[in-house]
Amino acid sequence: MKIYSSDGKKLINAEYDAIVEVNDIVDGMKVLSVQSNTSNEYAIFLLEASTKVTCYILDEVFIVGKGESFDTLVDAIAAWSNDEI
Repeated sequence: MKIYSSDGKKLINAEYDAIVEVNDIVDGMKVLSVQSNTSNEYAIFLLEASTKVTCYILDEVFIVGKGESFDTLVDAIAAWSNDEI
């Protein structure tokens, strides 16, 4: 398990080839799932303290998108899959 923090634009003190994995911690939230698409971007789905799900879209270590407060992981993954984030 790795622990990452961000400044809102990128992961801090992370190598450029670092890939966030399930059970890692990002900004104090546990990573529930990691999904990738055909480009270099991938999405990480994080469990908030309120039990909602947040999604960060990453390109390498740079945060290129963010979706917050989904009710379930399924809802968050569906939004990512439908390009709604």
